[in-house]
Amino acid sequence: MFWAMLAITAGFLGLAVLGVLAIKVFVEAQRLGRQVTETTRQINKAAEDLERAAAGVARAGRGAL
Repeated sequence: MFWAMLAITAGFLGLAVLGVLAIKVFVEAQRLGRQVTETTRQINKAAEDLERAAAGVARAGRGAL
């Protein structure tokens, strides 16, 4: 009887640990998703700034010719 109760307790604790780890993975995945979204926004803003700067340089280059 003791071994059966010990096995049930160990199984329950194993499931509890897996549950806690699953929650941690979920939270970190959400945090990573937010970081990817923010980085993508920054890259898009930098690309737009670069495009505007390149257009200005092209206009200045045409004026010099």
